[in-house]
Amino acid sequence: MNIKQVILKKLLFSSFLMGMYFLVNAQSGDTVTKEYHLNGSISATNNGISFIPTFSLGKPATIFNFSVGGKKLSFEPEMRFSLEGKPWSFILWWRYKLVNDDKFKITLGAHPGFSFSSIESSLNGVNTSYSKVQRYLATEIAPNYLVTKNMSLGMYYLYSHGVDYGTTGNTHFLTLNANINNINLTNGYYARITPQVYYLKMDTKSGYYVTSSLTLSKKNCPFSISAVGNKVINTQITASPNFVWNASLIYAFNNKFKKW
Repeated sequence: MNIKQVILKKLLFSSFLMGMYFLVNAQSGDTVTKEYHLNGSISATNNGISFIPTFSLGKPATIFNFSVGGKKLSFEPEMRFSLEGKPWSFILWWRYKLVNDDKFKITLGAHPGFSFSSIESSLNGVNTSYSKVQRYLATEIAPNYLVTKNMSLGMYYLYSHGVDYGTTGNTHFLTLNANINNINLTNGYYARITPQVYYLKMDTKSGYYVTSSLTLSKKNCPFSISAVGNKVINTQITASPNFVWNASLIYAFNNKFKKW
């Protein structure tokens, strides 16, 4: 085990312990309900699309999303792997509900992130490969307004800073989005549509994009299918493909428990 792997494991473990400490203490004020949740989903997709949807892994992937916490604070790790089992990215979100009214909500978040890439090398005629880890720090704010019972409008802003040499120093990601859910189809089947337009700036280059997702689900069934498409409107970012899409099979679970 090399020194980078040791440092990475220590960072992951320290982040988890620190977050659990704040999670337990932040929920101590929830004297009325003291209710906690453990939610999550596991997705298998033909093309792993990144958190910023103009970028993708370019091959099938498995994505694990979890959320554990209480009324205000939650720990929400997101772990992405290629189907070969190689890690793609780990994002360790901590999210805090600053405003959580019936109509209006504001969520704040921050995370350390780790991006993995395979490096091929040859030594004395022997081909080898190893994983390179690049670290990021990010923060977010997400206001959201419930227009009707099944429709909301929102904004989302993410700032990310690359820690290591060779990463993007400053990334700004700003979206305008909508969420239309519980669209009744037939025989207990429902649809959800989430369109958004967004602005992306990575160091000195920027671009405008549009993306949308469609999710089909059945009442009381933990499985759903989803498709996402992302299209460039105008961009200076050469790494952005003109169009990216994927389809996913999703298993979701939702549990609640109380602290006695």
